[in-house]
Amino acid sequence: MEIEKKYKIKRLPEKLETYTCLDIEQGYLCTEPVVRIRKMNEEYILTYKSKTPLQESQYHTKISNEAEFPLTKSGYAHLRKKVDGNLIQKKRYLIPLENGLKVELDVFRGHLEGLVFAEVEFQSVEEAIEFIPPDWFGEDVSLDKRFNNSYLSQIDKLPISL
Repeated sequence: MEIEKKYKIKRLPEKLETYTCLDIEQGYLCTEPVVRIRKMNEEYILTYKSKTPLQESQYHTKISNEAEFPLTKSGYAHLRKKVDGNLIQKKRYLIPLENGLKVELDVFRGHLEGLVFAEVEFQSVEEAIEFIPPDWFGEDVSLDKRFNNSYLSQIDKLPISL
């Protein structure tokens, strides 16, 4: 199960270049349920995500069932030709927080240039509810579907409203 919160960013953290950075390209073969392929540096992954019976709105937290499977480079290349919509390109910075938590700060490129948001994954719904975001985080957009990567892959340019 994946339990996460997603936030807009008020400002980038200092010394961003000192954190681990992953170069990510991902595409969607299906958006409901989500079937995604991802190239993360030189790692290739197929991901399946489906909804859970838990009421996300009750917890103001995104909750889904998630399973990941390794792909070969050639398998990724084959599936890449079949994606719906646009490939998403982004740099992901891994920023440690207290209590063993980690921020995944996504800085988008390509057709989503200018979009930046942060995700934090949790071990439990209770941990997500109790989370106090750092002061550089902005609005909680966990349940705003416009910030789902699967949605973003279907638009041709970044809307001004995001």
